[in-house]
Amino acid sequence: MRIKPEQLSAALQKGLMPVYFITGDEPLQLGEMADAVRQAAKKAGFESREIISAETGFEWNQLAFSADSLSIFADKKIIDLRLPSGTPGTEGAKALIAYCDRLPDDTLLLITAGKVASGAFKTRWLEALEKKGVVIQVWPLEGQDLIRWLQQRMLQRGLNAETDGLRILASRIEGNLLAAAQEIEKLYVLYGTGNLSNQQIFDVVADSSRYDVFKLMDSVLSSNVNRIFKVLSGLRAEGIAAPIVLWALTREARVLIKIKLALSQGQNREVVFKNNQIWDKRKQLVSNALNRLSADDLNSILVLSAKADRQIKGQQQGDAWESLLAICLMFASSQIMANTG
Repeated sequence: MRIKPEQLSAALQKGLMPVYFITGDEPLQLGEMADAVRQAAKKAGFESREIISAETGFEWNQLAFSADSLSIFADKKIIDLRLPSGTPGTEGAKALIAYCDRLPDDTLLLITAGKVASGAFKTRWLEALEKKGVVIQVWPLEGQDLIRWLQQRMLQRGLNAETDGLRILASRIEGNLLAAAQEIEKLYVLYGTGNLSNQQIFDVVADSSRYDVFKLMDSVLSSNVNRIFKVLSGLRAEGIAAPIVLWALTREARVLIKIKLALSQGQNREVVFKNNQIWDKRKQLVSNALNRLSADDLNSILVLSAKADRQIKGQQQGDAWESLLAICLMFASSQIMANTG
């Protein structure tokens, strides 16, 4: 069956289907819906998960092999199939049809794919998926659909905003839901739960100095110590809230930890980068940081971030901005030692 993105939650509550096919070119929605399926499956006892990336040169007999093989860790498993191009090709189409003709017991197939052409919905392979499972097509949100999504996203964080405030946010993010989620997270960090005024929203999303926070992230990833001092000092002088800086730093550390874990499991680097919204301009910066920083380094950054958070909230003595500087330098520590050694 085919359902809309907003119907997924209710559908999962009714029970799991053996196949889910989620397609589209809006990465936040795509990723969050896939997460919802995985979480529902885990609650239902699907403890084991096998990730397969069907890129150029992929051998489609691996799908049948994975379906037939038993996990030594759990009786139920998820086959997490990534289809970046949106189409499986001739061999992939045959493999998916064959899979649907002989659904394995205690196995859930989750397929996430790039945008597919409208004509693909008339192909045998997609019709087979739709007959045996759930097909969801993600569309970029516009107009009132985007306003409703923003309102729901804010409510999840305990935030309320007037329609004019939501329109300010919508005009700023220009349909980029990932950017919208980040802006809402900043609003939550700054103001906590409750009602937001239009001015509060405008001050956060329309402040041109917000870009300097991302300049700081580029500086720490590139281990540019002089730039770190300059940008961080500028942020403090301009009155940028310390929680916003801390949010950006901890988010970067967690993304790097997530990427490191995925790569250690043998996942394809390009696919991992795409899944974590690391686009062309940042790939080299992130790669450099991954090579420079160990998992222990990144965990130490999170530990120090917790200290900075307590200082910001007045729960621990010390200057939070000094802790923020220390966090930035921890991102660049290996390079510092190389320069001073």
